[in-house]
Amino acid sequence: MPFYTKGDVRIHYEEVGSGFPLLVTPGGGLNSVIGGWPGQVFNAMEEFKDDFRCITMDQRNANGGESSGPVQVDDPWGAFADDQLGLMDHLGIQEFFFMGYCIGGPFAFKLIERAPERVSAAVFCQPVGHSQATPDAMYDSGINLWGPELCARRPDVTMEVVEEYLHNLYRLQPDFMYSVSRDFARSCQTPMLVMPDDTPSHSYEAAMALVELAPKAQVTAYPWKESEDVLAETINQVRDFLLAHQPA
Repeated sequence: MPFYTKGDVRIHYEEVGSGFPLLVTPGGGLNSVIGGWPGQVFNAMEEFKDDFRCITMDQRNANGGESSGPVQVDDPWGAFADDQLGLMDHLGIQEFFFMGYCIGGPFAFKLIERAPERVSAAVFCQPVGHSQATPDAMYDSGINLWGPELCARRPDVTMEVVEEYLHNLYRLQPDFMYSVSRDFARSCQTPMLVMPDDTPSHSYEAAMALVELAPKAQVTAYPWKESEDVLAETINQVRDFLLAHQPA
């Protein structure tokens, strides 16, 4: 089980396949871990290992994972991007694709904001985002599920710290996709493929706003995951999208 370490941050990662690098993060909110792949709508590590060098990781402080580090109350989205870019540096990778499930939508945008020259294309699979009907879905999940378990195993973390951290993740910029502004989305020149969902956390509203705002955004069929045939076609669409944007 390989690890990347930088200061007091320790990241567990895995990779499979060969070709142009694809960093892909499973869903699960703040509990995004490698062990969650079997429960995803489809396992990108398995689906794309014959096309790309697929790399995945436990996110920092995800319960059930083996990555750890400070609870970065100031600039929490930036801390995730630091971990992800740091892992790519550790592996000697300059340019890569990024595919994020669920919370991976905000991850993708923050990565692109931090290092647009490094992210060749991004796939937003069931991205989380602000919904007028359920504005605190992600915050509540952190308070009720992620936070108490983290505090139980980390005596240095209190629920007061958790509450401040979640506030800065989801309430500082509550419109759209949390990690960047709509103005940034309008200016973003990175090719994107959006795979919308519609749940309290996976905001259809935010996903379609992304499609309308980002000049190089494409969108899959919706719904795409309920029918096996449509799911298979959508997975092929993701593969074709990434292959089409692979640098020469």
